Amino acid sequence: YNPGYQSLMKDLKQSTKQRFAALDFDYPAEDLEVEIVATESGCDPDTAGKLVQIAHRTRNLKGHGLDEGISTRLLVYAGQMIGEGIEPAAACQMTLVTPLTDDPDMRETLEAAVATFFVS
Repeated sequence: YNPGYQSLMKDLKQSTKQRFAALDFDYPAEDLEVEIVATESGCDPDTAGKLVQIAHRTRNLKGHGLDEGISTRLLVYAGQMIGEGIEPAAACQMTLVTPLTDDPDMRETLEAAVATFFVS
């Protein structure tokens, strides 16, 4: 059961929810997330650090135009693409900007966050 992905019409009954153990998850600490991204993607720690900084900026936008911030999984995808030789700004556009929103203003905001760390 993942309450963040349930609609009002599909929510579980309270009696059903009470049968599950509950765990709360948050994003890893910054230094740990950098290590995860670098290890899982194969990119260098400096690039992983930049990707994590971009993610931190977008996570502050959750509920203010974004349904979700950039996940660690998306950072790993971006790092893998960069490691394969795709230009960092292009890799970020494909993995961190376009999948998150269709809103042109929000995309512009995300692109500005990427441009802070990676020039195209």
